[in-house]
Amino acid sequence: MIINSAANCISVLRIFLAIMMLFVRPLSESFFVIFLACQITDVLDGYLARKTHTQSKLGDNLDSIGDFIMILVLIIVLYPVIKPTIRIIIWVAIIAMIKIISMIVIFIKYKTFEMLHTYGNKFTGFILFVFIISLAFVQSNMIIYIVCTIASISAIEELLINLSSSELQINRKSLFTK
Repeated sequence: MIINSAANCISVLRIFLAIMMLFVRPLSESFFVIFLACQITDVLDGYLARKTHTQSKLGDNLDSIGDFIMILVLIIVLYPVIKPTIRIIIWVAIIAMIKIISMIVIFIKYKTFEMLHTYGNKFTGFILFVFIISLAFVQSNMIIYIVCTIASISAIEELLINLSSSELQINRKSLFTK
């Protein structure tokens, strides 16, 4: 794999940063510095790729891999801190199953690995960011319910787009747009 653009290098950096969170104390100053760096690189890679006209399939895949690793690491690191209820664990598992089914649909229909860049997915990422920052101040199941509700809607929308589309549209913003 050749990393041939600054945007792709930033995506790879985000993957390494996310993995680094496994080795720091959750909710510590180091954790939040690395977490914020991950969030900045997540925004910066796509912006830089568009600005320099270096968007690529590799870049899209690195971004999706980075998102996946980041979520996985956050679940591993924050699970003991949040201590979710069985209801939340089941809800998160259902969201994960919907996302996996969506990826399987894309693979079966288009023989590729992709995740859509919908407004719902971006909003879910933002709400998750706010939730994690809020953990420094308060822990509330209500915030987790809000995150899960938004993530559920987003996952269902992505699955419906993938099931109903006749062509792969990774940059489709919503079920209600073309």
